[in-house]
Amino acid sequence: MTNLINKEGQQVPQVTFPVRQGDEWKQMTSDDLFKGKTVAVFSLPGAFTPTCSSTHLPRYNELAKVFKQNGVDEIVCISVNDTFVMNAWAASQEAENITMLPDGNGEFTEGMGMLVDKNDLGFGKRSWRYSMLVKDGVVDKMFIEPNKPGDPFEVSDADTMLDYINCEAKLPESITVFSKPGCAYCAKAKQQLTDKGLEFEEIVLGRDASITSIRAVTGKETAPQIFIGGQYIGGSEALEAYLQQ
Repeated sequence: MTNLINKEGQQVPQVTFPVRQGDEWKQMTSDDLFKGKTVAVFSLPGAFTPTCSSTHLPRYNELAKVFKQNGVDEIVCISVNDTFVMNAWAASQEAENITMLPDGNGEFTEGMGMLVDKNDLGFGKRSWRYSMLVKDGVVDKMFIEPNKPGDPFEVSDADTMLDYINCEAKLPESITVFSKPGCAYCAKAKQQLTDKGLEFEEIVLGRDASITSIRAVTGKETAPQIFIGGQYIGGSEALEAYLQQ
């Protein structure tokens, strides 16, 4: 296997990244990203790949506000992909809380000692999966996945990083709202959650799920139906009562 290098205590590589913002090319440097900031970074083998899309990126995006509350100024996702791919992946994932960094030439990844050969998958040179906390351009902590075959995902996750930063950080409840277009009670329920500062995932009937889905999980055919932390709450009135407790 490749010799992976822990860079704790060292400066991050000085690289200029060509990025596409709207219809314009911009040059983003390592100093732009890291100087004078505390930055949580996670790097992965490729945009749109299974583990990266199902778990790695979504969880950092979900916990972005908690990271900010615990002193992290920015969360950066790095992959050896071009800027168009990274932008498309961010849009598909609705990852508005993450700065997507296209290391298309692999310069930053190579400077970190994390560039590996994925020719067997037709990927060419890619990043090994890792995360790090960078303070004012210096690597404070790295979580490098075990050096073994495949694509291990054991230590570079968002929860491990957050636990390192503050093991007592309060995690948000997972909230899901089944709704339907034009539903006044759905709008009321969503407003109640927003007023409490609670973030939620919305599953819209007819777009994201069918009436069969809501019947299967709640036994109901009406909307909204709300779940909080794995607990079935019910409709808007039930939610109001729950939030008043």
